[in-house]
Amino acid sequence: MSFAETNLQSLGWRKARRCMANGNCVEVGQTDGVIAVRDSTNTGGYVLVYGIESWRAFTREARQGKFGKSK
Repeated sequence: MSFAETNLQSLGWRKARRCMANGNCVEVGQTDGVIAVRDSTNTGGYVLVYGIESWRAFTREARQGKFGKSK
């Protein structure tokens, strides 16, 4: 197991606040200048990693409704 994998496993993941009761959610973890995002139903799967400023820009724009609603 690489250092990056070990580091990601110890992030203290938390589910999104608007997580649905069915458990299909995203989880977010933060460490040394990065935000990691994963699927809560597949915690061993892929992890997306973003810089703090990129994540802040994304969440700010999402709150402003810039991405529209899914159908």
